[in-house]
Amino acid sequence: MSLSQLPFSQSCENNKAPILAVLKQSFRTTRRVLEVGSGTGQHAVFFAAHLPHLIWCPSDQPRFIEPLEKRIALQGGDNIAPPVSLDVTAPWPLAQGEVDGIFSANTLHIMSEAMVTDFFKGVDRHLSDTGSLCVYGPFNYNNQYTSDSNRQFDIWLKHRNIHSGIRDIEWITELAEAAGLNLLADHAMPANNRLLHFMR
Repeated sequence: MSLSQLPFSQSCENNKAPILAVLKQSFRTTRRVLEVGSGTGQHAVFFAAHLPHLIWCPSDQPRFIEPLEKRIALQGGDNIAPPVSLDVTAPWPLAQGEVDGIFSANTLHIMSEAMVTDFFKGVDRHLSDTGSLCVYGPFNYNNQYTSDSNRQFDIWLKHRNIHSGIRDIEWITELAEAAGLNLLADHAMPANNRLLHFMR
């Protein structure tokens, strides 16, 4: 299978460089990063190539693994691990404290609230005692949308799946604090998105 035949996300292409600029600082001393929800793998191969000091570990739900494996085979370097199947509601396929970095982009608004809660429980269980969590996507502040485009996006999300929706940053911060994480930085990103950097 050629690259042109693999699943492709234009939004990944649009946001990968701004995200990388933040990750170069947030993960500057990190050695092993688990990416939750790697999707097409475009972020995985790009970030791994530009963060050669660490090992990038992609993961996603079982149905996405085969095309993810193919992209990594075609574009991945020596510091990208084979992708693993990961369902946030089930036991994660790694040891306690195995990674000192966790990254996830555009996932929390797709997950149900119960799944978001499970995500943070998994982070608590598997992130090392000095690790960092970086989460990218749209968030609400004080129960308010940050833009009309985010409001329209939230309507679209809930029409597609009633359990999806843009999350309030206050709730996300509460879940993170319950997992022993503090919000270190809240970066404004293009297209009304944010990149939240939490740390133990």
